[in-house]
Amino acid sequence: MALSIPAAQVYAQEKSIVVSSTTSTEQSGLFNFMLPIFKMKTGIEVKVVAVGTGQALDIGRRGDADVVFVHDKSAEEKFIDEGFSTKRYEVMYNDFVLIGPKSDPAKIAGGKDIQVALQKIAAAQAPFVSRADKSGTHAAELRYWKGAGISVSPGPSWYKETGSGMGPALNTASAMNGYILADRGTWLSFKNRGDLAILVQGDPKLFNQYGVMLVNPAKFPHVKKVQGQEFINWLISKNGQDVIASYKIDGEQLFFPNAKQ
Repeated sequence: MALSIPAAQVYAQEKSIVVSSTTSTEQSGLFNFMLPIFKMKTGIEVKVVAVGTGQALDIGRRGDADVVFVHDKSAEEKFIDEGFSTKRYEVMYNDFVLIGPKSDPAKIAGGKDIQVALQKIAAAQAPFVSRADKSGTHAAELRYWKGAGISVSPGPSWYKETGSGMGPALNTASAMNGYILADRGTWLSFKNRGDLAILVQGDPKLFNQYGVMLVNPAKFPHVKKVQGQEFINWLISKNGQDVIASYKIDGEQLFFPNAKQ
């Protein structure tokens, strides 16, 4: 009997993986919905480290995760170029939305062009809350400011950098009636909206693609290659894609599967 306990512990350890991912996949509730289904099918427990995309990739670079599941394609491609993974799989997408107070001091409501909206916010010097955490959302936000021809580094007084995840940053925006860029999934699951609402959406530039990669076991031999790849294969399978599509809040779908079969 004494030998069976360590053996069981070893087996349990073998049947778990660490996934470094974005705050949006966790704070939207997707992982809480999806991972128990995956575990039921495979017996593999997924331990999630939810941080900004930049930090999630850095965890992968240190070999402290088996899989990374993030949303910044150029950063993901760099991760592969550096040899930390060998293949990126597209999994799903949603979109970014520009949130702001219903009083809308910058008069951007109903606009379709994210860069025009940011120009109006800057001109009005209306409070804007930035995650400033090197996340995929932060990277997208900085691209939009650059496209709008506006420098936010160093930040002007109306530009508030939080260094926090999507949920805490939304709380800050709610408390100060500020504008903020958010992923739609976290916004739909966010309860503390106060006077905030979606003001700008539908610009093709707001498209938000998620990708998943196995951390390179040739670089980090301890990476659980078999179980990690099993998780990836499930995400892009018909079953995994159907599970992602079925996750809804108040009848609204949060993520749209688009894996290449």
